[in-house]
Amino acid sequence: MGTVGIILILLALLGLYFIMHILIYNHIQVFKTRIDHVEGIIDENLREKYDLILRAEEVIKEKIAEKKEYLKELKELKEQKISNFDFCRKLSESENIVINLYHDNEQLENNENIEEVLVDLKKINEHLSALIAFYNKYTSSLNSYIRKFPNNIIAKIHHVKVRPFFDGKDLTDDDIDDFKI
Repeated sequence: MGTVGIILILLALLGLYFIMHILIYNHIQVFKTRIDHVEGIIDENLREKYDLILRAEEVIKEKIAEKKEYLKELKELKEQKISNFDFCRKLSESENIVINLYHDNEQLENNENIEEVLVDLKKINEHLSALIAFYNKYTSSLNSYIRKFPNNIIAKIHHVKVRPFFDGKDLTDDDIDDFKI
């Protein structure tokens, strides 16, 4: 086997490396695209939920005799930079306030506007649950994929890092207190 044979073998190995590199990179990009897409949809749903809760607050202010700022914290969220997960938690807290006010005040019972908002909130919550499950499924798939050899090398070359789940937990760190209720 001469120099030509060695060169052909090296070219074949180099070609195999590039093909493998391209296939792994494309697979990583599919995961990232799906995760980014569903993250955008989650963001839209959270904004819609935010608008619905503000709409409910207007009805509450209109119908309840005692004028209080029940959802003052919610309005202050616009100025804060928080993750979608934290935003979702704050919206859930505000939604619980709206639901409790609805059940505790006779002025709100049989009000079509507030009942319509509650129905819409229920639909959005169901949709968000499905979206979050999809997000976490593909995040888990991406994370396990980029931890395997040789995928981890390709991921490092392209600066692809392990992504956190929607709830912000990082299962790879030593922080045992990152569980949030």
